[in-house]
Amino acid sequence: FQYLKRFDQGCDLDTFWYEALSVEGSPAECLQLFLLHCGVVDPSWAELRNFTWFLNIQLRDCEASVFCNPDFVQDTLKS
Repeated sequence: FQYLKRFDQGCDLDTFWYEALSVEGSPAECLQLFLLHCGVVDPSWAELRNFTWFLNIQLRDCEASVFCNPDFVQDTLKS
């Protein structure tokens, strides 16, 4: 949710890191963002769960990768 919220606001996600146990927004706002970004018109709860699970795994791996670390990569990925 933290990444999707910032993505919709046009923030630079390269410098953002997930803040564990922090609460942002309301449950309704969270669900709305998941529905907007999951890619399924009328998703079931299972599809929403799979979307959030997959997104969470991908973002966690991205944060852990040295190749996605802006301090390591610096500006080489900017166009």
